[in-house]
Amino acid sequence: MIDFVVVIPSRYASTRLPGKPLREINGKPMLQHVYERGTESAATDVIIATDDERIAEAAEKFGARVCMTGDQHQSGTERIAEVCDLMDWGDERVVVNLQGDEPTMPAALINQCAGLLEDGAADIATLASPLASLQDFDNPNVVKVIVDDDHNAIYFSRAAIPFARKETDRAAACDLALHHHGICAYRCGVLRRFVAAAPSKLELCEQLEQLRALGLGMNIRVAIPPVRPGVGVDTEADLAAAARELV
Repeated sequence: MIDFVVVIPSRYASTRLPGKPLREINGKPMLQHVYERGTESAATDVIIATDDERIAEAAEKFGARVCMTGDQHQSGTERIAEVCDLMDWGDERVVVNLQGDEPTMPAALINQCAGLLEDGAADIATLASPLASLQDFDNPNVVKVIVDDDHNAIYFSRAAIPFARKETDRAAACDLALHHHGICAYRCGVLRRFVAAAPSKLELCEQLEQLRALGLGMNIRVAIPPVRPGVGVDTEADLAAAARELV
């Protein structure tokens, strides 16, 4: 198994769910559930990266290692890149970005994502599952990815891709798209190159940072996980769903 670390970027602000990382699920802060998923994986270290003292204090209470970062970051990817520098990790160090709102992410999928970088052929690795429905195909909140025959990403979009010229072909088009999951793995050198580049026009248009990586010519390897990850938490309804999954 490839050697890797998990970094969990966490910020307090959330427009839809204020204080989201510290909201309780079954008696624990959501962030603690995410941290536990990380420690259940084969990662050699699990670090919570934040700029907020409230999150740092809560994380230290449940025994997590915390790295304080600046408050200027626009994304978790940028925050993790700072962690790479603060920890003085070399360019070859493999880091898994485990998002702080994924309390039900199976540890096996964390390992799978990191393992996709083992052969050295990919710059970034991620996971994506078959779309659950035509409604998800049309939902702009469900990010779709199209891959080539070698399972490398061709394009990510909030739109229904690929476009079916005939209405009767929509089901077949849906079968060609995959539902992208937020987990990613990369080497620190790739992260440093990524954050040094300005957001691309495609990224700004779709609000998907994976498009910056593709614009830079980076190879994003995509694998289908053996089980679909649980719900990510953005709303009160998601909190309730996660609580049911974590019983």
